[in-house]
Amino acid sequence: MKKLWTSILAVLFILVLAACGSSEEENSSGDNSEGGEGQTEITVGATSVPHSEILEQAKPILEEKGITLKIEEYQDYILPNKDLAAGVLDANYFQHIPYLNAQEEQHGYDFANLGGIHIEPMGIYSKNISSLDEIQEGTTVIMSRSVADHGRILSLLEKEGLIKLDESVDKVEATVDDIVENPKNLKFDTGIDAAFLPETYKRSEDALVAINTNYAIQAGLNPTEDALILEDSESPYVNVIAAKSEDKDSKALNTLVEVLHSEEIQTFIMEEYEGAVVPVDGSAE
Repeated sequence: MKKLWTSILAVLFILVLAACGSSEEENSSGDNSEGGEGQTEITVGATSVPHSEILEQAKPILEEKGITLKIEEYQDYILPNKDLAAGVLDANYFQHIPYLNAQEEQHGYDFANLGGIHIEPMGIYSKNISSLDEIQEGTTVIMSRSVADHGRILSLLEKEGLIKLDESVDKVEATVDDIVENPKNLKFDTGIDAAFLPETYKRSEDALVAINTNYAIQAGLNPTEDALILEDSESPYVNVIAAKSEDKDSKALNTLVEVLHSEEIQTFIMEEYEGAVVPVDGSAE
């Protein structure tokens, strides 16, 4: 009798081990964490405007495809990449390609660009200056401390004939030190956090303030109407979906990119932001 019970217990032990192994195998084979029954859940970090708003429009389309999208909102440009590297996020959607490249170089991140979604034309604004002819000698140009945006802003000023950059320097990587001609002796303040630029604009009546479009929209500015100088749609600063390189083939994340490239989402972007945000219909390298 004792031998019989020993045999039964041994068989039960083997069955329990087999069940645990099967369960672990099922968990490790998933694309991302599981949401509801039959759903795959992905968490994407995004700044509030327009990124989070665009993702909200994609939610119901993704639900139909078996993907539950959780959006984590951020108000800065630093934490979304930190959290992506730490595994808190599956992807993020807030940054343009030059910024992504600079962050990878600076912090050693191993990220992949899954595709470009839209362009936010950079604008230069002023409270009192209403035309380029009104820009006075020694006017201050205020821009964010993000060096990745400096070349972008300086290129806008050069295009309008306000400065000239060293021709040997890649304009994307240009800094204030690369200015070789400055006929109006413009001064440059590069010490402001991007999120505070709209408030700086309100206080700085005779300055030129370069404001990222997402912050401009949040502050009630209309880039196409209020900007003194506005970047055109040929900008190389495409905002992308970024993920860890190990997740570049994730079915759920690539489906997210496909949905964001869909006609429905692109139409929403064009109608909602009236040219202040320009959709991109394919992946951007």
